[in-house]
Amino acid sequence: MKALYAVLLSSSLSLGLTNVQASELSNAVDKDYKNHLGALWDHFHQNPELSLMETKTAKRLAQEIRDAGFKVTENIGGTGIVAILENGPGPMVMVRADMDGLPVVEMSGLKNASKVKMKDWNGEEVGVMHACGHDVHITSLVGTARYMASIKDQWSGTLMLIGQPAEEKGPGASAMMADGIWDKFGTPDFALAFHVNAAAVAGKITIDESSPYAGADTVDIIVHGIGAHGAYPHAGKDPIMIGSQIVTNLQTIISRELAPRDAGVITVGAFHSGTKHNIISDKAHLQLTVRSLNPRVREQLLDAIKRVAIGTAKTAGMPDDKLPEVLVSPDAFPPTFNDKKLAQRLKGVITSKMGEDALIPPANLGMGAEDFGFFTTEPYIPSVYFSVGGTPQEDFDNMKNGGPAVPSHHSPLFKITPEPAVTAGVEATVLSLLELMPKK
Repeated sequence: MKALYAVLLSSSLSLGLTNVQASELSNAVDKDYKNHLGALWDHFHQNPELSLMETKTAKRLAQEIRDAGFKVTENIGGTGIVAILENGPGPMVMVRADMDGLPVVEMSGLKNASKVKMKDWNGEEVGVMHACGHDVHITSLVGTARYMASIKDQWSGTLMLIGQPAEEKGPGASAMMADGIWDKFGTPDFALAFHVNAAAVAGKITIDESSPYAGADTVDIIVHGIGAHGAYPHAGKDPIMIGSQIVTNLQTIISRELAPRDAGVITVGAFHSGTKHNIISDKAHLQLTVRSLNPRVREQLLDAIKRVAIGTAKTAGMPDDKLPEVLVSPDAFPPTFNDKKLAQRLKGVITSKMGEDALIPPANLGMGAEDFGFFTTEPYIPSVYFSVGGTPQEDFDNMKNGGPAVPSHHSPLFKITPEPAVTAGVEATVLSLLELMPKK
C-alpha cells in the first residue's frame, strides 16, 4: 500500500499541505477503502465488544496500526492503545477514535449485521452492536495511520493515535488520563477526533466553532418515605408521590431559573419504587442525567436539583432525618470545546481542499455528551472535534416523502453507509494533520 500511495502522490506532495492535490488524496483513500479498509470496517462491525471489554478490537486495531509503522503500546487505561510515529521536529498531534459497541441487538437489516452476544457488566447475556458508529471511527484511524506513514517526507512532527475504550459507558478517556498517558508519551500540542453522524448527509463535514458536545452529570436522588398499607395512606409518607412531585418540580429549574440564553437539560431517566399493589414503599430512586455547556450552569443546575428535592420532601412533611439524598457521580463528563481559531483554520483547509460543498453548518439541536474533553481540558490542548455524515441523501429524501425515518444513534435500526463516512473521515483528518504538521 505504501508503494501505491507513493505512485499516486509523488507528483503533488513535495511541499506538504500547500501542494496537496485533493483529488489524488481522495483517489488514494478510495483505493485503500476498496483494497483494505472496507473489509476492516466489515470485520469491526460484525465483531463489536462492550465498553471495558474491547480486548479483540483493541488487539486488531493495534496490529493494523503497528503494521503501518507506528510504535504501539497496549493496555493503557484498560484496553486503550497509544500509537506513536516520530518524524522529525515539529508539534505532537493526537488523533483519537473510540472503540466500544453498545448492548443493543442489531436489527438494521444489513448483510453484515452483528450477531454477537456477550455477558454485560452484570453478568447478563446481551446482544452487542456498533449502534453509534465507532466502527467507522477506528477504521478511519487505521486509514489515517496508513496514509500518514506512507508520506513521511511530506510532514514533520510526532503523530499520536489513540484507540480509546469505554466512551459509551464513560470511564475510557478518564482511565487513560489516570494511567498517566501524557507523562508516558508526551502532551500533544493539538488534538483531533471526529464522530460519524447519521443525521447528516454521508461524507459531509461539520466543524462547530464552539461546543459540539455538552458536559454530562449522573445524579441519583434517593427519596425516603414512611411505609404503610396502601389502604391506609394517612399512616405513612408516600415516596412515589413525593418523587413524582420532584420530577415535575425539577423542570421548573429549566423553565424558570435558567437564563433564556443559557442551555441545560434535566432528564429523569428512571424511577424505581415499590414491590406490590397495596404497599406504600419506604423508598424511591430517581436516576437523572444533567447536561450543560459551561461550569457556571452546571453548578447552578446541581445546586437547584438538591434544593428542589429537599424542599419538595419538606413540603410533604418529611422529617429532617428522612430528607432525600442527592448523589452526584464523580465521573462527570466535561463539555467538549473546540478551539475557535483552530476550528476556523481547519474549516479553511477542508473547504479549500475538499470543496466548498464538503462542509455543512452544524445542526446539533441536542445535548449529547462525549468524554473527549477529559483529554483536552486539563491541561488545555487546542482541539477540534468534528463530525462526518453517514446517511445517503436519498434516505433523507425518502423520509421527507413519507418513507421510513432515518434511525438515530443507539437504535437497533442504526446503520451507516461506511465508504463515504470512512473515506471522508480519513481525508479530513489527513488534511488537518498536514496543516498542523508542515514539513520542516
